[in-house]
Amino acid sequence: MGKLRIDNVVLRFTPRMGRPVTALDRISLEVDENEFSVIVGPSGCGKSSLLRLVAGLIQPTAGAIYLDGKLVTRPGKDRGMVFQSYTLFPWLTVQDNLEFGLKLGGMAAEERAAVARRFIAEVGLEGFERAYPKQLSGGMMQRVALARALANDPDILLMDEPFGALDSQTRSLMQELLLKIWEHSHKTVLFITHDIDEAILLGDRVHVMTARPGRIKAEVAIDIPRPRSVGVLTADEFIVIKRRIMALIHEEAVRAMS
Repeated sequence: MGKLRIDNVVLRFTPRMGRPVTALDRISLEVDENEFSVIVGPSGCGKSSLLRLVAGLIQPTAGAIYLDGKLVTRPGKDRGMVFQSYTLFPWLTVQDNLEFGLKLGGMAAEERAAVARRFIAEVGLEGFERAYPKQLSGGMMQRVALARALANDPDILLMDEPFGALDSQTRSLMQELLLKIWEHSHKTVLFITHDIDEAILLGDRVHVMTARPGRIKAEVAIDIPRPRSVGVLTADEFIVIKRRIMALIHEEAVRAMS
């Protein structure tokens, strides 16, 4: 059994004044301990909805989700979440944002301050401990969000297109930062993206979803040696995998439009 197991999950909802919609249909997949697992698929296939189910923010219509063999029924500190939008508390400093969850967990002030400082240093934001989110760039805010999630030491890190709002240069730097952090922490990660290059660069496995209703169409192992850097994007083995995933997604995009 994997670290995370999604078992035959279905998600339906009814829009106001509309017909019922099946967003996800019989989704099953596993994420192993210490694995960096990525989900890609055409727009509207339910990628983010699936991540919200794993986070416990919404409940499946049918099926079940297990983390370490325990049924997921609500949010918990065993899952850390990083969203695409900037979700920092604007009235708190960088240091206080990182300490917030630790304080709720009952950690002593001196210990949580030390933990926050360690992760601030890990994402390269030393000197910005007393800054407020409005004083930071988008890339810096996402570094704080990543550090905050890691500081709480979750069993799995859930990332919903965390770099999607960033410019290409900042996005590339954030990808390399995440790779560096993952290489020495080996935190279990479930990562959502629409960017195929990003999926292959970061992932151990890429799960390709169908158009709505979202199902798992294929699972692609990324057999590119680690450690990796953005230089791998031009490697022959990278391009072969990219062509395969592009073809799978293109089939679904065409089907969705027709």
